[in-house]
Amino acid sequence: MIYPIVAYGDPVLKKRAKEIDKNDSSLNLKKLVEDMYETMYYANGVGLAAPQIGLSLRLFVIDADKMDESLTGYKKVFVNPTLLNEEGEKWAFEEGCLSIPTIREEVFRPQRITIHYFDTDWNEFTEIFDGLPARVIQHEYDHIEGILFTDHLSPFKRTLLRNKLNRISKGDVKVDYRMRFPTGRR
Repeated sequence: MIYPIVAYGDPVLKKRAKEIDKNDSSLNLKKLVEDMYETMYYANGVGLAAPQIGLSLRLFVIDADKMDESLTGYKKVFVNPTLLNEEGEKWAFEEGCLSIPTIREEVFRPQRITIHYFDTDWNEFTEIFDGLPARVIQHEYDHIEGILFTDHLSPFKRTLLRNKLNRISKGDVKVDYRMRFPTGRR
């Protein structure tokens, strides 16, 4: 099932998401993850967090293959992740977001991260990621913390983008995937 992407301005994007209860029988985690991948691919994304489909859950998926040929094998699911460490020099990269279409800006992030997470079978991992995979993970992790990439921009830059952001939240944006806007417009 392809979900509509929640647009900038929806309160779910600014809330810290809730942990997923391993014993919650009402949540079909594997099906949800399958649907999130389908939604992400349909929208031509490389990452998607549960808040972006309106679910306040600590869950995101990534598949960075499209970003660079060297990133083959970076298709991963992160359930209840905890960012343990960020290190290395911060470097700039132009980021975009499915929830904030048509806007791309340079964001500075640390080079390397250590993250603890579970997969859909509740296997536990602690891994280190560098470069672009680390960046994609940091971007999606921010989503489950209620942080958007625009929050990393200078106040001056955010002021310059205010009108564009307001138009997005009102549904005044053209995209080739389904979106859900705070105004209720689809």
